[in-house]
Amino acid sequence: MKQISQVVLIITRKLFPFMLLYGCYLISHGHLSPGGGFQGGVIFGSAIILLGLVEGVALTEKRFRENLLSFIKNLGMVTFIVIGFGGILAGSYFLSDWLPKGAVGTVPSAGQMLLLNLTIGFMVGTGIAVVFYRMINYGSKE
Repeated sequence: MKQISQVVLIITRKLFPFMLLYGCYLISHGHLSPGGGFQGGVIFGSAIILLGLVEGVALTEKRFRENLLSFIKNLGMVTFIVIGFGGILAGSYFLSDWLPKGAVGTVPSAGQMLLLNLTIGFMVGTGIAVVFYRMINYGSKE
């Protein structure tokens, strides 16, 4: 295996928390500005992939276990469906907005849109990381 440059390793370790933070920012502010759950989730998952490529998959998988990421992804799917059925229970249709609206321009201003962005973001982010782990593990068995 090739040795990773110390510069790349240090930059990745310094960049990693900022990538996670920016992904969370895009997820939570997606209804107020460009971005949202999918875009923030991709950045979130890309941070884990970058760490896996630079530090090695074995070390990264110790911190971000595949079974935990898969559980979070599945929990996000169930949460999305529960939020959707909340509209039906409120007397309307699937995914209709049943939460109260806040003041315009604030984070909780779009009713259930923040919850949907959060679930989509963590589903996409963890899903991308799980796909990366499975591709690496499948490739190593060949």
